[in-house]
Amino acid sequence: MDRSVYDNMAKLDEQHWWYVARRDILDRLIRRRLKLPEGARILEIGCGTGHNLPMLRQFGEVDAIEIDAAARAMASQRLGKPVMAYPLPSLEGVENHAYDMVAILDVLEHIAEDRAALLGIASKLKPGGRILITVPAHPWMWSAHDVVNHHQRRYTRRTLKKVIADAGLRLDMLRWFNSLLFPAAAGSRLVGRLLGKEGGDDTLPPRPVNFLFGKIFGLERHAIGRLPMTPGVSLAAIVSVPEPPAG
Repeated sequence: MDRSVYDNMAKLDEQHWWYVARRDILDRLIRRRLKLPEGARILEIGCGTGHNLPMLRQFGEVDAIEIDAAARAMASQRLGKPVMAYPLPSLEGVENHAYDMVAILDVLEHIAEDRAALLGIASKLKPGGRILITVPAHPWMWSAHDVVNHHQRRYTRRTLKKVIADAGLRLDMLRWFNSLLFPAAAGSRLVGRLLGKEGGDDTLPPRPVNFLFGKIFGLERHAIGRLPMTPGVSLAAIVSVPEPPAG
């Protein structure tokens, strides 16, 4: 990602509606669908400035990976121990078969070899471990935002299912989210394209707008993992390694 993206993340990750509401939604999803054991070992890959780490620490012992040095330093402060710098897809240096959950939250779209990345992540799971994935959806929504963030792609349900299957993994759940604000996001993206004014930065909106968007997006915590949502800006998936056939 561009340096400016990490700088913005550091400034906004405790107050921007998207970061705040998404953490709450993911917290609810983990509680409802992953059923982690007490004292679970958790790895977040591509943790950025570490804004998800306090939420993840509610569920167990957390390790993290971030390849950007400045973001890694901030994440290490938040985690209270050094964050690793091992890159995908190999994750060489990360302990194999060690984690009950690996979280890769809006990271897979950055990786050119996404199938190889999933294979590498799967090798770090304990038996019965799960991978929690979020990705941006709808290739037609591609914009300057994706360019600045160095995205390789946006996913459809079909393409995300395919890369999971190609990696030999089992898809346990696939859900849309950020659905309530999808009409506004889609309309803004289309109008910007027509006017040739596609924005690439993520700034903090005025306080009333930030509050309203956070409340609307946050409502999805009541449905995530329980009910299917209408198409949204993002997709969330829970993935595991299939058990070998008996006998």
